[in-house]
Amino acid sequence: MNRSTDKLVRVTTLISTVTVSYFLLTADYGPEPNVLDPIKNGIQSAEQSVKNFFFGPKQGIQVAKKPTSDAPSDKHP
Repeated sequence: MNRSTDKLVRVTTLISTVTVSYFLLTADYGPEPNVLDPIKNGIQSAEQSVKNFFFGPKQGIQVAKKPTSDAPSDKHP
């Protein structure tokens, strides 16, 4: 077989094996905590760190409170 073709077949086999393994592991557990949670948390942590590096720490958004029924309103009927 050609050297580049052989390399392509090996890489494709590796990627498909990893993908199938991931789906088999997650299918057995469903939404329950599983062995892949630490990996997922690590990826999400790295993603958050990169976002904070480029865009700065996330600022809290203040939401205006709705007036309650006991509070006087500005409009009178």
